[in-house]
Amino acid sequence: MGNFGQKIDKFIEIFLEQNGYVKVIEGLQNTLLIAVSGLVIGIIIGTLIATVRVLPKYKRLPRVLNGICSFYVALFRGTPMVVQLLVFYYVMLPLLGVHMTGVQVAIAVFGLNSGAYISEIMRSGIQSVDAGQMEAGRAVGLSFSVSMVKIVIPQAVKNILPTLGNEFISLIKETSVVSFVGAADLYVAFNYIGSNSYEFMVPYLVMAFIYIMLVLIISLLVKLLERSLKKSDRRN
Repeated sequence: MGNFGQKIDKFIEIFLEQNGYVKVIEGLQNTLLIAVSGLVIGIIIGTLIATVRVLPKYKRLPRVLNGICSFYVALFRGTPMVVQLLVFYYVMLPLLGVHMTGVQVAIAVFGLNSGAYISEIMRSGIQSVDAGQMEAGRAVGLSFSVSMVKIVIPQAVKNILPTLGNEFISLIKETSVVSFVGAADLYVAFNYIGSNSYEFMVPYLVMAFIYIMLVLIISLLVKLLERSLKKSDRRN
């Protein structure tokens, strides 16, 4: 027990006296920034792809767009996140002659990756909405796109809210790989503390605790949002 007490003392020394907490705060900010931004970008991309994939395929353009979207989804769902980060950072950016920071690359890749998964989530949500809703919108003179945006998609989002919450949780946990492209996340912060104290047990336990707390908070917020939407539906 005394040995463990020494480990805690080393952790506190680096965390407080050598400004390790500054690294942790920066890492937490980057972790949340990457996950939240990735989710927002993913929702936008996923909604667009899902809309394309539920379009009637009577004409050539919808079929071509559907093929492109299917390839996109297969590409990002079929490769690991870390491979996507490495290819984007070390291959695509040099070829294009573009400079981006590690955090910017992580946000872009997380958004593109999340878009592929959310497109399938959103597509199932759209298909779960009664077809009569779209028909009702068209019957009152709304176009397909307006009916989709104002009638179908809001109902689809309610149906898939728990799954979107799970996707956000997955993004939070996936941020542990962004150090491969030089982004400073929670893992980098606690690895810094461990390297300077020559002791990794306590830093990694604290890091795990923070991840668990983030997941619990997100789960609670999703449940509260679900409850609020149900109450709103009952009032309406």
